[in-house]
Amino acid sequence: MTDRTALEDADTGEKADRAVVRDALGVGVAVGLSGFAFGVTSAGSGLTLPQTCALSLLVFTGASQFALVGALAVGGGPFTAAAGAFFLGARNAFYGLRLSQLLVLPRAVRPFAAQWVIDETAVVALAQPTRRAARLGFFVTGLTLYLLWNLTTLLGAMGAEAIGDTGAWGLDAAGPAVFLALLAPMLKTGTERAVAGLAVLLGLGLLPVLPAGVPVLLAALAAPAVLWADGRRRRGEQEDA
Repeated sequence: MTDRTALEDADTGEKADRAVVRDALGVGVAVGLSGFAFGVTSAGSGLTLPQTCALSLLVFTGASQFALVGALAVGGGPFTAAAGAFFLGARNAFYGLRLSQLLVLPRAVRPFAAQWVIDETAVVALAQPTRRAARLGFFVTGLTLYLLWNLTTLLGAMGAEAIGDTGAWGLDAAGPAVFLALLAPMLKTGTERAVAGLAVLLGLGLLPVLPAGVPVLLAALAAPAVLWADGRRRRGEQEDA
């Protein structure tokens, strides 16, 4: 009886691991293809092939990379473009705070894992029910996405003229689309949906008037605003009762 239970537990664990790996690979492949669009856009903005590849190897946060080359492409100065990319990438620091508590990695591993703290790895890891599954999801997503993103960046930069308009391919929308698909099922309560909705309104509303990256940071104010309003509403209900 004990042996059968142990075998059943092992089989359940293997199935759970396979499910995590499958989901992580799906995210890594889907978003990794966006590297084509980045490579083409970067080459079109005037960056050289080594500069384009260095951005993907060292920066490895797609939104910031697109913000940087997008600003350069429309004639923005290098410091302005870098500032926008920095502000947009600052959100990864908040992911790191949460993931450090969830993954609890050895000190020697943390500097290397920090390179993979991005939207996709954070969402996949946070969606898992156990620490083991979170670690597996984080590393499989990070490794798959890092390798594919850098490969497609190289191919996109080399074949920029042949690929043409990236907007026609829709590759630049793959990353945000996958992220939203992963995030939506996690919004289970009315408060969480209100935070997401207000964040979208803030981000889109401020986008035309503020530098790239700043609207995303200010959209984070949706969380304390909604929580404050929700707390005030509950206190009012308690006083009425």
